[in-house]
Amino acid sequence: MPSSTGPSIDTITEGGRVTQVGEGQEAEETSPPVVTFGAPTAGEVLAERYELVEHINNDSAGRLVWRGVDVILRRPVAVVLRYPGGDSATEMLQAAVAASRVIHPNLVGVYDAIDEDDRAYVVREWVDGQSLRELVAADGPLDPARATAIGSAVASALAAVHATGMVHGNVHPGTVMISDDARVVLADARTDGADSQENDLRAVGGVLYFALTGHWPHGEAPLHGATAGHGRAALPDAVRDAGGAIAAPRQVRAGVPAYLDDLTMDLLDPEIAPPSSDVLSAELNRLDIPADEHFLEQAGPLRFTADTEDEPSPLAAAGGRKVALGIAGLLAVALVGLLIGISALGGDDKDKTKEPVSQPTSSAPAAGGTSAPAAPVGKLTIQDVRIIDPESRDRAEVRNAEKVIDGDPNEGWETASYRNNGKFGGLKKGMGIWIDLGAPRTVKSIKATLSSTGASAELRAGKKDDFASSSAGDKALVAAYTERIGQPFEEHDGTTMVFDGFNPEAKYQYLLFWITELPEKEGGGGWKLGVQELTVEGS
Repeated sequence: MPSSTGPSIDTITEGGRVTQVGEGQEAEETSPPVVTFGAPTAGEVLAERYELVEHINNDSAGRLVWRGVDVILRRPVAVVLRYPGGDSATEMLQAAVAASRVIHPNLVGVYDAIDEDDRAYVVREWVDGQSLRELVAADGPLDPARATAIGSAVASALAAVHATGMVHGNVHPGTVMISDDARVVLADARTDGADSQENDLRAVGGVLYFALTGHWPHGEAPLHGATAGHGRAALPDAVRDAGGAIAAPRQVRAGVPAYLDDLTMDLLDPEIAPPSSDVLSAELNRLDIPADEHFLEQAGPLRFTADTEDEPSPLAAAGGRKVALGIAGLLAVALVGLLIGISALGGDDKDKTKEPVSQPTSSAPAAGGTSAPAAPVGKLTIQDVRIIDPESRDRAEVRNAEKVIDGDPNEGWETASYRNNGKFGGLKKGMGIWIDLGAPRTVKSIKATLSSTGASAELRAGKKDDFASSSAGDKALVAAYTERIGQPFEEHDGTTMVFDGFNPEAKYQYLLFWITELPEKEGGGGWKLGVQELTVEGS
């Protein structure tokens, strides 16, 4: 059985005392007290083993919550009693029995479930801690790293549940528990035939959204198992536009990384099938978000117009920050063009009688009056290659990079197979292959031989090579390689991409072949791409 080192049920601090609310559900402050004939009293021993010590409160479903002690193992427990037992307690007992069969550090420990006809009770772990709902209510929205860690723990718990074929059916901020020693535990599984594993995964998106914004995205039309009932009605609704669409986390608050924002919104999008719980857990677990990450938004939040008669903000409706940045970029380009034009006109006024000054070029005569011979163009030796995967680490996808330069087009490196869509299943922005030519070289063309058609990719250049081989290092590398050279390919209809048209006076040592979209596998069943060979020509 799991140890009693983490929370089994929701906790509320009242007057310095930690109290626990049964099975992860918040107590309704307006709920009348439950008066039960023959109710248990302090000191009573249930099943000749569980001594009741203190009546804590009644949960929102009317169950009595007691702090108790297992007199055999001498450990504290929580005892949740329901009157009567029998058929009316079947769902509670079945859920407890099912939960007890799945042992996982991120799942509440269920010790016993007993039906005595006139009453039924479930014995769970007793721990000190608080629910995600209370944590956010007290401290405000969480930083991205902590929100990601909580989402990863919840997804990991669901992966264990789903592996048995079961469904949790009750994932929300009240059933996500954080103990005083930072253990994250998912409590209060339910057995309802209307629930599904997909709904569990949608609810993880809701948990991430709530952790990042302090708002609950399911509103008045929630997913089953993530409703606003049982104490969840008090959760603040998400910011919405006039049509009811929710704002993305990055539009509600600053500092949310783009890929975490995208993942959260994809999980909430009914048009995008979610990944399996084990894949989601792995991706969240691999996300590494340093507090000083360069791409954390520092500007104030952009919000949708409230659900009034006013028209929603056109920036919000069209994508908010992306549109704002695009407009800013266009203005910057226009300003640069204006300055160049002014400079050119000014030069004509001042120097109309002057002869043009010749500029040095690579073909200019060398000392002594003879021309330097042009370096011969040919295949360049690639000194080193590495797979760049900024949103993951320690996975099979980063192996076999050397196969793309071994001269054998029949064997290469390939991505994993992703479900849902060609954008890496909505889990990442892209992957790539980093190339080191050993020294600055003039590059004429770069050819990528691929396993199938339909891929999208681009070529980038950078000047830094001091990045660690880790998730954080890959993020820094991708962020630094902002110079796009050659033409990009979108859903390319061939298996060979040739990047050319480079500046003949520029020299490159470090290049990044960056894949932005995968092609669908022949016959369906996922999206995947293999890079068979990379060759560079130049001098």
